[in-house]
Amino acid sequence: MSGEARARMVDEQIAARGIADPRVLAALREVPREAFVPAQLRGQAFVDGPLPIGHGATISQPFVVAHMSELAQLKAGDRVLEIGTGSGYQAAVLAALGAEVYSIERVAALYETARERLDELGYRVSLRHGDGANGWPEAGPFRAIVLTAAPTQIPAALLEQLAVGGRLIAPVGPPGWQSLRLVERGDDGVSEREVAQVAFVPMLPGLG
Repeated sequence: MSGEARARMVDEQIAARGIADPRVLAALREVPREAFVPAQLRGQAFVDGPLPIGHGATISQPFVVAHMSELAQLKAGDRVLEIGTGSGYQAAVLAALGAEVYSIERVAALYETARERLDELGYRVSLRHGDGANGWPEAGPFRAIVLTAAPTQIPAALLEQLAVGGRLIAPVGPPGWQSLRLVERGDDGVSEREVAQVAFVPMLPGLG
């Protein structure tokens, strides 16, 4: 039953709103979002909205996960860095696309829960408990960097770890509504543009 509900979510809430990459749609159909939400909220797992997961964090709405994944333009084997593991759902979707995923979570309890859940479900993701603003320099450069929490400005360390030809997708701005920014690195530097208005939890410094 959950597989049917997941397919309807993808068809009616994601594809119908313009997400066209068949690999992204297939990944959203594959990854069991219901496994990444708190047990008491599983009845809402396929509603197209964010849900609280504790510690001031949320699991992003499915459409936003799909949109950010499509913007990343990943190919199998591409190395991608996620800042803000949270529930692990976005990392699982990136892994389902065949990417080599590295993900950083600042809150120890969320890190542990995501690690256990991803392992149980068989998604190969390298996880780190750390400050996402520092990135993961020894694993870079990255073909894509995806931020699932909003800084007021994109950390310089992350821009430095973006490969030539790579894409960084980040909500940027104060609490409330933010600008979803797409940064692309070319041979002669970086370009940046707004692609949507979104609402993410703020990106906080240090460890939690």
